[in-house]
Amino acid sequence: MFRLFARFALALCTCLSATAFAGQTCSEKPLSPEVIRSALLTGYNLQQKLDKLAPRVALLARVGQDLREYKLHYSHIAFVSREADDQPWQVSHLLNDCGAATSALWHEGLGNFFLDDMFAYDALVLIPDAATQNRLWNLLHDPAALERLHSSSYNVVAYPFSTLHQNSNQWVLEVMAQAFSPEPLGQRASTQAWLRANGYSPSTLQINPLKRLGGRVFKANVAFDDHPFDRRMGGQIDTVTVESVMAFLQRLDPGEQERHIPPPDLTRPGAKASDKAKAL
Repeated sequence: MFRLFARFALALCTCLSATAFAGQTCSEKPLSPEVIRSALLTGYNLQQKLDKLAPRVALLARVGQDLREYKLHYSHIAFVSREADDQPWQVSHLLNDCGAATSALWHEGLGNFFLDDMFAYDALVLIPDAATQNRLWNLLHDPAALERLHSSSYNVVAYPFSTLHQNSNQWVLEVMAQAFSPEPLGQRASTQAWLRANGYSPSTLQINPLKRLGGRVFKANVAFDDHPFDRRMGGQIDTVTVESVMAFLQRLDPGEQERHIPPPDLTRPGAKASDKAKAL
């Protein structure tokens, strides 16, 4: 068990040596030992669960922000897969560039996925049926197809039926649509039309005018210009959330599996990550 954990820790350290951290907050403040330990243990626990479940492709959700005000729990969703049984799990997702209204597609390890000073260190694994996994696998290995569904104009509250902007969860949803559609969908506009026709329902966030103004003025990655005018003026902001993606997946694939990954046990302040690994 310790050797397995050591390999995982080494893989994470390799990720940490990069000059930019995918999925991390844009603060210049160094990551605290507690954050690193929590990310390491969460990633390791998740790796153990994925090894047992052995999906070809699954979806992975994390709790990066406190969204209880909007009656939401998970903030970000991604795909997770691996090339072979003896290869590490890799996360594929869209991330906002620090301090900008742009984004890029990232492929990274499990530990790095939780290095964003999470609000909570629990996670959720969603496993589609085998046929859907195979279609997702093919898409995730087609860089041109992934980029066709990617808009570099990032908006954290992007409207799901507009191609003007895109948020992280929206990219995952649109890739899912390509996998579920019996016919090729092509560009984002036709993908969104398919989602609307097949009953995708976004989450509606109640955001008053003052909060919208503050977000628009002080945050580079917040915009409301892609939302219908009447709903925007009524404080109703429709956007793609993890919960809405989960609901749509359950609707299209009633047999999909869900596995909750509880947060790691950090009740022993002095415990080392390796000590915890021995007890897993």
